[in-house]
Amino acid sequence: MAQNKNALIRYKTIDKCLQNKYRRWTLENLIEACSDALNEYEGRDFNVSKRCIQLDLQLMRSDKLGYNAPIVVYDKKYYRYEDENYSITNIPLTENDMGILSETVEMLKQFKDFSLFSELDGIIQRLEDKVYSEKTHQTSIIHLDKNENLKGLKNIDVLYQAILKKVCLWITYQSFKARDSSTFTFHPFILKQFNNRWFVVGRKNAKEPILTLAMDRILSIDKNLAIPYLDEDFDGYAYYKDTIGVTVLNDDQIQEVELKIDKNNAPYVITKPFHHSQKVIDRLANGSVIIHLRVHLNLEFDRLILGFGDSIEVLKPKVLRNRIKRKLIKAASQY
Repeated sequence: MAQNKNALIRYKTIDKCLQNKYRRWTLENLIEACSDALNEYEGRDFNVSKRCIQLDLQLMRSDKLGYNAPIVVYDKKYYRYEDENYSITNIPLTENDMGILSETVEMLKQFKDFSLFSELDGIIQRLEDKVYSEKTHQTSIIHLDKNENLKGLKNIDVLYQAILKKVCLWITYQSFKARDSSTFTFHPFILKQFNNRWFVVGRKNAKEPILTLAMDRILSIDKNLAIPYLDEDFDGYAYYKDTIGVTVLNDDQIQEVELKIDKNNAPYVITKPFHHSQKVIDRLANGSVIIHLRVHLNLEFDRLILGFGDSIEVLKPKVLRNRIKRKLIKAASQY
């Protein structure tokens, strides 16, 4: 990253020099100017080599960087732009550039609730102005699922900052099953998103188990500075490695699962696996496949299976097969 930044500083310095038509620029002059610019940026002595500037000039002349700079040599030693009005900062955006910028703007907007991205607001606005000033507004090609009406999104940044700054919180929470709300101390470790819904994962205290709270069920959040933050080395990837969704069960509820997928849905399940442990263990003559997974038998997994209707059959374990069977019978009885 630093090397790329230094290269960009050199290109901009060379560009600034060659725009100055009232001075004649030798290769040594350009080397000195670039060294001075990098010295100022790095805060230390920085000597740019002759070979480096020669390569920079070559790259700027080419279309590899998109510059195609009209750099010419005159009197056998002086450099200048053949077009006096040229600058690498004045290069018009191509149609492809516009398309990429448009979609980038749309994707960046998904993170507007995080203060981490708050400084991007102005950049995003300027990007939009640039894009739409140079082309007609058109519908976004990339569509990302989002729900602006989802409750709890306002809490994302508060929780993010608490995790970042290691601050203990007072949280008032009411689950869908609880008749009344409760207020408790909470040490947030990570934020997790699943199925277009946000959660915060942490502990009430060192003796309590890991707790996952849905953000849309949080009624209020306050800092609890009286209690030191429980600075636990929590690994979210390790914690959720055997889980589909957010409900992590006991280790004894991790099961070896076998599912049969019919031929119409097999390609979808193969190309978009249910879980990282998924493996195809058999391909049947009728086009169906049998897959194996090692996961918690939680509610999210049940819903995933039920979503495939008659296209999927649970082969193992028996406890999951019977549970899905009961739910399908109950569902069928309503029709």
